[in-house]
Amino acid sequence: MSTSALIGATPKFGAVLEHVHTVAAADCTVLIQGETGTGKELIARAIHETSARRHHRFVAINCSAIPAALLESEMFGYERGAFTGAVAPRMGRFQAADRGTLFLDEIGDLPIELQPKLLRAIQEQEFERLGSSHTTRVDARIVAATNQNLGDMSAEGRFRMDLYYRLNVYPIRLPPLRERKDDIPMLVQHFVHAYASRHGKSIARVPDEVMKALVRYNWPGNIRELQNFIERSVIMTSGGELGAPVAELIDRRPSIPGVSTLADAERAHIISTLRETNWVVGGRDGAAMRLGVLRTTLIAKMRKLGISRGNPARLSQNLDSREHALAS
Repeated sequence: MSTSALIGATPKFGAVLEHVHTVAAADCTVLIQGETGTGKELIARAIHETSARRHHRFVAINCSAIPAALLESEMFGYERGAFTGAVAPRMGRFQAADRGTLFLDEIGDLPIELQPKLLRAIQEQEFERLGSSHTTRVDARIVAATNQNLGDMSAEGRFRMDLYYRLNVYPIRLPPLRERKDDIPMLVQHFVHAYASRHGKSIARVPDEVMKALVRYNWPGNIRELQNFIERSVIMTSGGELGAPVAELIDRRPSIPGVSTLADAERAHIISTLRETNWVVGGRDGAAMRLGVLRTTLIAKMRKLGISRGNPARLSQNLDSREHALAS
């Protein structure tokens, strides 16, 4: 993939593409920051494909999708007999990315106890597999991504500050889709063409009223939500014009008195969506699909925000008490 595969012409997205070109040649560590669904892995791949490492592997690992107990072995590998079930040695993702790029997605969810080993691997380009005293040396470029504020997490003791500084050599912020609405028509046309071809359909036109609705909506799930919506629309379309269920595009995030932080707003939005789906997380009609995120990402976010059906967080209780007071 080159930057030509990244779609957008707004100044904010143009600045991101400039950063990609600049840092690709620098061969330094990169930290990509942005909301869920903004395309952080696409940017990481573009950095890799534009760099001198493009002839070697791009290896990705999602730090929130793998159980903490298994993450170290996935990242660094293990020797035979390192633990029950380790019947043969296995190469980890770090070694697999030798001379290439290792993409650490959702780095903010990396367990604190694993962070010193990652810091050493980045600084010294060496590590030991589980069950081994032999030091393995690698030459892997690190590109990390997060939708969290690692600076705040470091100040609160939830993320090592030295690791944060090591990752934050070259930060790139991806704007959410609501900040680059002029790019939405280009993205829509791209996704319509791609999914029409995949599903064997011929869709030549997106009606003006549909496009206006798509541009007007704020897309809390960003590009991933837009992509999922367009694929569903293509599947539902039977003619040559895109038939999109634009009535679904209602911003469900109300202005709630007392919600003062981004975490509060995010918690309220997730709880509202979960209630609409009767607390079904996965599947075609689940909350993850509606929010435009992966099921594992939503589960990790719910765990982080303390959301569960039995105890959907203090914010939800406070909102219920406000509603009851208003009703009485």
